[in-house]
Amino acid sequence: MENRIEQAKKPLKTPSKRRWNGIKRNWDLYLLVLPVVVYFLIFKYYPMYGVQIAFKDFIAAEGIWGSPWVGWEHFIRFFESFYFERLIGNTIGLSLYNLVIGFPIPIILALLINEIRYKKAKGFVQTVTYAPHFLSTVVIVGMLFLLLSPNGLVNQILGLLGISEIAFMTSPEWFKTTYVFSDVWQQMGWSSIIYLAALAGIDPQLHEAAKIDGASRLRRIWHVNLPGIRSTIIILLILQTGSIVSVGFEKVFLMQNQLNMEASDVIATHIYRTGIAGAQYSYSAAIGLFESAINFFILIFVNYTAKKTSQTSLW
Repeated sequence: MENRIEQAKKPLKTPSKRRWNGIKRNWDLYLLVLPVVVYFLIFKYYPMYGVQIAFKDFIAAEGIWGSPWVGWEHFIRFFESFYFERLIGNTIGLSLYNLVIGFPIPIILALLINEIRYKKAKGFVQTVTYAPHFLSTVVIVGMLFLLLSPNGLVNQILGLLGISEIAFMTSPEWFKTTYVFSDVWQQMGWSSIIYLAALAGIDPQLHEAAKIDGASRLRRIWHVNLPGIRSTIIILLILQTGSIVSVGFEKVFLMQNQLNMEASDVIATHIYRTGIAGAQYSYSAAIGLFESAINFFILIFVNYTAKKTSQTSLW
């Protein structure tokens, strides 16, 4: 009785004190995550002070703080520019095309690999599909020019089939298809790894129960495997839609030429031409900030929708 009275007299720990005790108890875990936090602070958050040049007429001699403010002038200039509709259309069109074609293929590949019962065959398929990921973008584009040129292997095969020559690398109508399918070929194996990991976590007893009920292999894939990785699919879909207004610069730039500019000119290449080549730093910073803001709001919206409809979200 006396011990209970003494414990009742002890002051309760405040939330801040409990939090600090938790940090001291798990100090090794916080130490492990510290390099990641430092990396983001130095290379991601600290440079963000330079975003203010999007609202200034940046003069290198005056520096960021000394340059005069111009407000929304650069944003208005971009919205009223001749290239605005083309840039937005090409960027979103290429991203949506890549999302529609490139997102489900790694899922299908993971499901197929997961059904291979022979370990050697499974390892061979995984190696073959993973290998293109380790090729640089320069090598991939070089292969495209060799294979799809007028005298390349693809056009030679088309000629044997009686099909006229196709200018894959110079025709605007073929640019998006060439970009997307070459990207899918390069990344589908690597992207399937996370789905294979999720499939490995499915309880084997579910498959055994489905077999007892007479479910075929296709039925087990549909009713056991796909529901088992649904949360993983939704999370990755949210992350990919969060960059719908962003298209990788390097590959587009390497594939771009004056003949396919109508279809290949995206926001990233426009920023390069105006910001790096044209030294219009404030204008290009405004375009980049606009692109990031749109991606941010799309991410918030898609995450909110996923949370309401499937109870799965990033936060």
